[in-house]
Amino acid sequence: MGADEQPSPTRKRDREEEDELADGGAAEKRPRAEGASLLGLASYEDDEEEEAARGQANGHRAEGEGNGEEGEDEDDEEDDVRRAPERRPRQVELRRDCPYLDTVNRQVLDFDFEKFCSISLSNLNVYACLVCGKYFQGRGLKSHAYTHSLEAGHHVFVNLQTERAYCLPDGYEINDPSLEDIRHVLNPRFTKEQVLNLDKNKQWSRALDGSNYLPGMVGLNNIKETDFVNVTIQSLMRVTPLRNFFLIPENYQHSKSPLVHRFGELTRKIWHARNFKGQVSPHEFLQAVMKASNKRFQIGVQSDPVEFMSWLLNTLHAKLKSSKKKNRSIIHDCFQGELEVVKEVHRKHIMEKREDGDELNGDAGSVVGTADGTVTETSKVPFLMLGLDLPPPPLFKDAMEKNIIPQVPLFNILKKFDGETVTEVVRPSIARMRYRVTRLPKYLILHMRRFTKNNFFVEKNPTLVNFPVKNLELKDYIPLPKPKENDKLRSKYDLIANIVHDGKPGEGCYRVFVQRKSEEAWYEMQDLHVTETLPQMVALSEAYMQIYEQHE
Repeated sequence: MGADEQPSPTRKRDREEEDELADGGAAEKRPRAEGASLLGLASYEDDEEEEAARGQANGHRAEGEGNGEEGEDEDDEEDDVRRAPERRPRQVELRRDCPYLDTVNRQVLDFDFEKFCSISLSNLNVYACLVCGKYFQGRGLKSHAYTHSLEAGHHVFVNLQTERAYCLPDGYEINDPSLEDIRHVLNPRFTKEQVLNLDKNKQWSRALDGSNYLPGMVGLNNIKETDFVNVTIQSLMRVTPLRNFFLIPENYQHSKSPLVHRFGELTRKIWHARNFKGQVSPHEFLQAVMKASNKRFQIGVQSDPVEFMSWLLNTLHAKLKSSKKKNRSIIHDCFQGELEVVKEVHRKHIMEKREDGDELNGDAGSVVGTADGTVTETSKVPFLMLGLDLPPPPLFKDAMEKNIIPQVPLFNILKKFDGETVTEVVRPSIARMRYRVTRLPKYLILHMRRFTKNNFFVEKNPTLVNFPVKNLELKDYIPLPKPKENDKLRSKYDLIANIVHDGKPGEGCYRVFVQRKSEEAWYEMQDLHVTETLPQMVALSEAYMQIYEQHE
């Protein structure tokens, strides 16, 4: 019996499937080159879909191989002959009148979590079911999304990468403006004009659940012991140039770091005015943090926001700096200042150091020896934040048998940077240090060293710091370098964020006071709780880390 007289049942079924697909215009079997010319991301998308379909259909593939390679070639040739005279590309049918659009349930949609298929756990070519909110891989025959559409009767899916919506199992693409709000929540967008007007917006937004929220003032989920991340993010969201930079993804598209892109996504979600919920979950950002920090910071382990802020700024800078501007990034433009450090070391300590194999840092600056046996080394050191030492708390209780909580003005502890006050250090060697600020940053980060660790436990210093919320004039307290001829000395700062620690050392929790510029109001934020507060309350807290903004 000849092959052309009576085809085998398998080949017959394959041809019938191809004919159906050609008529229905499904994407899975269309030629690669034609698909690429039709859609910008189609070739990439189809590759993944075919991979996903192949991975799921091992039995189907084995059946095809059993027919022999020659039979497959004949099928391809016949397919080419049949298509040659028409010369029309097989497109995904585009329809506006999808009968299933009323089954879309926006209440269950949550795009804050990692884009992984809920069955295969793959992150390639993932679709969200807009009826139940679950994620599935692929939309080809035998794929998880296709199977879900048949089993559950859910028909509307959106590709989480390309944002295209499809109806399954029919396979056509849905072109309907009613889905735009879902695309905006999946990937919030801002125009440059919107970014510039953000600080003028006083309008509240309303979420789908009926809750009202202020864009930029949304709560962040505490996934588990992640309040140290939340207060850091909420503080950085007040730094206008940094926020504006991350609201427009084109600014950092050259970076291949997931951490940079996740931070940008989180920034856009926090400032988005069309969210479905009145809060945001930093889940994807935390996953990127765990990976980039080699689990130094992780979900479920309480960490220090000062350490996290330092790590985050340095890592973002390293991932963002481009070769065009030497060692420059938006991080350094906002936060980097410069200190002049004068270090006095006694000769005997230098000899001890050299015996240990360490050399004095020779390229740091000028080194001068004196008659009494001390060596003075002067160097310029860049900084992103300044650490302030608190006076030790009193050892004894007062007459009422209560602990006295001492208070200290901010200006007293800022004297550390006046170039004259000596700070004794023990590590890496015993030395006397003097610090002087030679260049002020646009945004000054201060942190009060409240926690001291010894061999047995961590102690917390409860000293209250009295600081001005507005008009901190640094030149009155520390000597500053004279500005260049045409420049004006900018040494006046306003507080924009104040991180506070409540509770015992090693335990407790963090909250943050932040200012909303559009109405100059202060808000207290602790995870999901956002409440307006008075500026006087900000100054009564146990400040741990602060960000000040320079006056223009």
